[in-house]
Amino acid sequence: MRNGKSVLYEDLKRQILSMELDPDEYLDELRLSKSYSLSRTPVREVLQRLAGEGYVVLQENKGARVASMNHSTMRNFFLVAPMIYAAIGRLAVNNYKQKQLVELESVQEDFRKANEEGNAVAMTVSNNRFHEIIGEMSGNVYLQASLRRLLIDHSRIGSIFYNQNSGDMKARMDKAVAHHDGFIAAIKERDQEAFVDLVSQHWVLSRERMEMFVIPQPLTPDNFNI
Repeated sequence: MRNGKSVLYEDLKRQILSMELDPDEYLDELRLSKSYSLSRTPVREVLQRLAGEGYVVLQENKGARVASMNHSTMRNFFLVAPMIYAAIGRLAVNNYKQKQLVELESVQEDFRKANEEGNAVAMTVSNNRFHEIIGEMSGNVYLQASLRRLLIDHSRIGSIFYNQNSGDMKARMDKAVAHHDGFIAAIKERDQEAFVDLVSQHWVLSRERMEMFVIPQPLTPDNFNI
């Protein structure tokens, strides 16, 4: 059974990844203490842990806020994400352990089921965990730290699209599920080149979704009808 600190940690992480908590949103220690029946000390310990992982920013005398998503962070994200994903994949293919592969396949089934059910929160959480496991497979703590920070923003933007029910978005998500299956196959076959090639395809798909978020559709005359 999870204790109160673990519940608070997992809840805040999920709410940040799924955008239930907005970027820069203030996290009230007192409210969290009351909501989770915890004293202020364990709440602060959870916030410090989340800050160390990049989910939260702690400001002296100002408390904690959800990590921002501004122009600078998004620019850096687009610049380095594909390189880090590819580097992680090359190492994962060579260094993975069987128990990690078993967990990866289990999380992939969670992602597949969430996609079939249109469960946006479950899709966000399982997709994030899928890529975290690949990071763990790499066995490289330096790349894992960078990956964890990238996944926060990747998940936050992705969660916006998981909530959309258009046919085009469903087709994109089905393709993402297929890409995940391909990653697993490449890992099993220890095929670095296949993995990296799939990273490129997966990144193009993700980038297209993100650009749809960053660049809104142009207004048409119909938009001005009152």
